[in-house]
Amino acid sequence: MGDGNGGDGNGVLLRTDGVVARITLNRPHSLNVLDAPMAQALADALGSIERAGAVKVLVLDGAGRSFMGGGDLNVFHADLERAPETASRLIELFHQSIRCIKRLPIPVIAGIHGPVAGGGVGLALACDLIIAAADTRLVPAYGRIGTSPDGGTSWSLTRLLGPRRAMEVLMIGEPIGADQLKTLGLVNRVVPPSELASATEALAKRLAAGPRVALANVKRLVQQAQTSSLEVHLEAERNGFVAAAATADFREGIAAFFAGRSPTFAD
Repeated sequence: MGDGNGGDGNGVLLRTDGVVARITLNRPHSLNVLDAPMAQALADALGSIERAGAVKVLVLDGAGRSFMGGGDLNVFHADLERAPETASRLIELFHQSIRCIKRLPIPVIAGIHGPVAGGGVGLALACDLIIAAADTRLVPAYGRIGTSPDGGTSWSLTRLLGPRRAMEVLMIGEPIGADQLKTLGLVNRVVPPSELASATEALAKRLAAGPRVALANVKRLVQQAQTSSLEVHLEAERNGFVAAAATADFREGIAAFFAGRSPTFAD
């Protein structure tokens, strides 16, 4: 993409091109597994996007052979006696990013490929839309190292699959291929590996051309729909529509409709 504004010293690249940003997990020689510097860099990159408020769409992807292979087990193996403290610090850093992705008032697209394990599953599922390369395999393999999920994995899977299917996925931990992920509704699209970057780019540009306030409302409403009552949700929908009706994008949308042309929304 265009003007880079982030380095890869801590395993994360942040690049922006107008109103589209791309965060790339960049520890390709280790399948982008998460250690503390990388977790901090990811949280910092997301925080900078949130604070700036200029980006309309964010793409999250991974360099090399995998989107993200989970946590870096070397950090635990180096001192097993202190594993609880190490895990607590690393997970708290990681969860800052999960919270930020959910909080961002913009669409967040994950472009995933290769083996996606452990926390990589939670990170992908935290995003609003997922495009998966055909070589993707989700591996929620927490049981293999004697622990339970983090990164919101159990939260996301339960809401997307229901409790019984989520229990099966997390307890048995068998890899899930791209086609099955699509069938289960865990990803939106499956594309050939060679087309993953262009597919995420095309979707990002399409969303970036959309109305900012309306898309933010959609994200908020869909998130709230899983926990709010119908009455509360109807009021939230009314408030969202009314707020959008006060924007220049709404006026442009109405004008374009009656003129028989495509709308041009603001950046």
